[in-house]
Amino acid sequence: MKYNKFLTILLASGLLGIAVACTDNFESDNRNKTGFDSELQEYDFQKYLLKFEIIQTGIYYNYDWGEGKNWTFQIAQNLGQDMFSGYFHDFNQAFNDKNSVYALNDGWTSTHWSYNYSYIMPEVQKCEQINVDQPALLAVTQILKVELMHRVADCYGPLVYSKFGQEGDNVDDLKTAYTQFFADLENGITALQKFIKENPGVEPYKDADLLTPNKTLAEWVKFGNSLRLRLAMRVANVDKTLATEQARKSFTLGEFLEEPGEVIAVSTAGGYTNPLGEINKSWGEVFMGATMESVLTGYDDPRTAKYYDKASGQVITWKDDSGEHTLPQLFDYANTYKGVPQGTGLLSADQRYRECSKSTISQSTNAILMTAAEVWFLRAEAALRGISTESPKECYETGVRTSFNQWGAGGVDAYLQSSAIPANYKDPFDSRFDMTALITTTPNWADANGTEEQFEKIMTQKWLAMYPEGNEAWTEQRRTGYPKLFKVKVNNSGGAIDTDIMIRRLPYPSTLATSNPTQYSSLTRALGGADNGGTRLWWDAGKNNF
Repeated sequence: MKYNKFLTILLASGLLGIAVACTDNFESDNRNKTGFDSELQEYDFQKYLLKFEIIQTGIYYNYDWGEGKNWTFQIAQNLGQDMFSGYFHDFNQAFNDKNSVYALNDGWTSTHWSYNYSYIMPEVQKCEQINVDQPALLAVTQILKVELMHRVADCYGPLVYSKFGQEGDNVDDLKTAYTQFFADLENGITALQKFIKENPGVEPYKDADLLTPNKTLAEWVKFGNSLRLRLAMRVANVDKTLATEQARKSFTLGEFLEEPGEVIAVSTAGGYTNPLGEINKSWGEVFMGATMESVLTGYDDPRTAKYYDKASGQVITWKDDSGEHTLPQLFDYANTYKGVPQGTGLLSADQRYRECSKSTISQSTNAILMTAAEVWFLRAEAALRGISTESPKECYETGVRTSFNQWGAGGVDAYLQSSAIPANYKDPFDSRFDMTALITTTPNWADANGTEEQFEKIMTQKWLAMYPEGNEAWTEQRRTGYPKLFKVKVNNSGGAIDTDIMIRRLPYPSTLATSNPTQYSSLTRALGGADNGGTRLWWDAGKNNF
């Protein structure tokens, strides 16, 4: 079907500008919510856009299939990847004795896998089928598919991707999956370029676009190409040939997210709420991580106030049958930025950290997936590896400047000349939880002692700039070892996870072993190690190979 001919029909019918309605996972609900029956949808362009809302909100798991969307995000990401990245900690209720101390809760760690395969990936497949004759929309689908599923792959390892929906052994090992990710991105980018050239000014995805700032296909080319560079660097330590090939394709195209406002995020402008913001502002359960306190306060980072609120530091009292009690404080931490250490092993009823710093992220904050600052740091890494001819220093400093501008923080010139180092962590209640900072590098590029420390600078600032997207931050920390996070004080993994090496992946859902033993066997065989949190993934080499 020729797009221009179809566009003429839509313009004549007056239906092109109708906004995409809320959709669910079932065809009947799609029909009811849009108000169009299946016959009318055959003439209405909205038919081609129906699935995109589910896919886009599903990436940051902000999708409600009828059971709520905020608690699902909490267990799918916030109590796992967000904490393991060093960004946040939630000690509340029964949380502190599970993932925090590596006693991984299967009901939580399974969610990212099971919900994406139950609700989101089937919609991707339907979207591919519906848009087979719509090249621009099919191309966007391919980019979205990679963004959705590389996050799953990077949490668990081998997965079902290239053969999704097929019978038999449909598991991809990680190298196969990444090869297909690159192929899908190439197809999507190429198709979009062709469409834009042949249909100047036509924006068929505009009504459905929740991720790009200006809702243009040109931005999707930038996003797809930036994503290709992200994944190219992901495999750089284990397959330099593949990484170089894909990164150079990105540089040959030259279309990247570059400006501070070029942020790929699930928009809340249409009434959606950021689930992290709900957990934070409404539930009061998103606290600053101890490593974040160490780095931000040690560097006197002007972004600190943009990321977190100061601690109230109020004296904690409680009553029981024996009278009123006060929790002793070692020092007054009110009106400071105070983080929460992971892995203390304190009882779930202990509320001592409830007056520490909380995140500033609110329900109306767009849910960030990729920023231009991240891409500049990817470019810095590519330059450091000799893959591009750019200057690592210039890309690094541009990344820092871009992040400061994105968050509206001043003082970047002084920051880039700073020789400050991260601060030691001082626990306000128990000196047993004090920790010496493991990071000794500074923001100043000139202070670096060789390539490895230059790389540490790039990755530490990249970690700061990707806030608050913990899924990607955790993945990059595992790949590179940077930033050097504080270790847990209590490790209840039963020996599966080494305290010093830290958690490396999420285990597959335990139900797979009984509900689909053939697939589970294929997954674990492709993993090449025990199905626990201590097994390294394919791209996780344990060292940086330049």
